[in-house]
Amino acid sequence: MTDKINRVVLAYSGGLDTSVILKWLQQTYQCEVVTFTADLGQGEELEPARRKAEAAGVRPEHIFIDDLREEFVGNYVFPMMRANAMYEGLYLLGTSIARPLIAKRQIEIARLVNADAVSHGATGKGNDQVRFELGYYALAPDIKVIAPWREWDLTSRTRLIEFAEQHQIQVSKDKRGEAPFSTDANILHTSSEGKVLEDPWEEVPDYVYSRTVNPEDAPDSPEFITIDFERGDGVAVNGEAMSPATLLAKLNDLGRKHGIGRLDLVENRFVGMKSRGMYETPGGTIYYLAHRGIEQLTLDRGAAHLKDELAPRYAELVYNGFWFSPEREMLQAAIDHSQEKVAGTVRLKLYKGGVYVVGRKSPNSLYSEKVVTFEDDQGAYDQRDAAGFIKLNALRLRLLGRRDRD
Repeated sequence: MTDKINRVVLAYSGGLDTSVILKWLQQTYQCEVVTFTADLGQGEELEPARRKAEAAGVRPEHIFIDDLREEFVGNYVFPMMRANAMYEGLYLLGTSIARPLIAKRQIEIARLVNADAVSHGATGKGNDQVRFELGYYALAPDIKVIAPWREWDLTSRTRLIEFAEQHQIQVSKDKRGEAPFSTDANILHTSSEGKVLEDPWEEVPDYVYSRTVNPEDAPDSPEFITIDFERGDGVAVNGEAMSPATLLAKLNDLGRKHGIGRLDLVENRFVGMKSRGMYETPGGTIYYLAHRGIEQLTLDRGAAHLKDELAPRYAELVYNGFWFSPEREMLQAAIDHSQEKVAGTVRLKLYKGGVYVVGRKSPNSLYSEKVVTFEDDQGAYDQRDAAGFIKLNALRLRLLGRRDRD
């Protein structure tokens, strides 16, 4: 017995899974379906999603296709990058950071059209179901959530295709039979998992990569670029001012050309299992290293080291779906405070899959060549002060040594 649902907002890509979900919701819940398709810079034409939704009987005024690229990069990716967040020390969280924005917009649309439920296409094995639903409940505590993969008996791709053909749902030719792997993409990254990637001993086949050339085939000459920062956010590439999404797209083009940002990772999912995925984050990898480069000049040691302690916690919150939690917002406030003087220019060398910081300058630099020089510092630093500094720090070690020597 299903709950009575009058209208549901579905996160809809127009692909096989969500097209089947749309029809399944109409049949199972006898409800009106509103579709929401987010343009997060995934590089796909989105108008086919509109046509598929109309063919499924969705009213034109209930088909939402929103360009969220600037909001995504400016309000989600950049704040996360200020934190230098990497999950398990490697993953730049490209899928994780997109989910709270999709959830937020779904709830906004649900209120706009007076829907009493929302739905997503995430499976019951993955992290995305958690991320979507924690977002929904944080923003609309009483919303009803429908997760078809946890309810229906369509337990394989073959069953999905059979259902689609029974209901005259268009099935792309590349979805027939066993798909070699599944992908998710946005302006920050592309992730691939499943099938040919499930054996962690086997190298990722080169055809899986879609956003980067093979580093071995990248140009034989390095390319030098600059990124300008203000208050911890990138504002220009090679001296040209850019909006957040435009800047990341430019870095993606550079990263693709030089084979930058590939990651083969076995990670610990929030739901408890380990999974193997392949991630391509070309522009994000360049940006991450550039941001750390400008922080090297402008952050005090105490602030920098504290940020490095907070970053894994911040990354875990994003990965696990707690973007809208008070603890993430508390961490963000501290991180943003640390970024007030993080401004300047970083010069980077891009070469065959590598990104190298080769120069940095800032009007707020804490680096003093006068103090650090090996030449005569004209009294800027009294080396005799170090003796007392060392003795004070060594006191407890000397006391321990004397005690334990006997």
